[in-house]
Amino acid sequence: MPPTAGACAKLPLRVFKRTHMAEPIYKVIFLNQGKVYEMYARHVSHGSLFGFIEVEKLVFGARSTVVVDPTEEKIQTEFAGVTRTYLPMHSIVRIDQVEKQGISKVTSAEGGNVAQFPMPIYTPPGQGGKGGPTER
Repeated sequence: MPPTAGACAKLPLRVFKRTHMAEPIYKVIFLNQGKVYEMYARHVSHGSLFGFIEVEKLVFGARSTVVVDPTEEKIQTEFAGVTRTYLPMHSIVRIDQVEKQGISKVTSAEGGNVAQFPMPIYTPPGQGGKGGPTER
């Protein structure tokens, strides 16, 4: 074995692909204007903006198939040209790391069992919030 091959050359190809080449995929479900969005991304973090979740490298299905899902096409059009989006923390319903990508979709939140968190995350003191220094 040549000296430049390194330790990765000793791994079977199947293990090498799974551990070194596969970038994780996250399914992000969030609420926006009365609709439930389900989309996939390669990177999710708490971000640099307080109270927001940073979602990068959005992943959409291949457009090579004849059958086109209108809901996936709608969400793909809405996020066309977006490299990174910041979602309010209280609008996030769920984030899952998944084995493979599914179909992105937008559905109505009406009649479902999904509800937005009812209270603000941060209320500035003295601005009508409970526990401020000016309240007695």
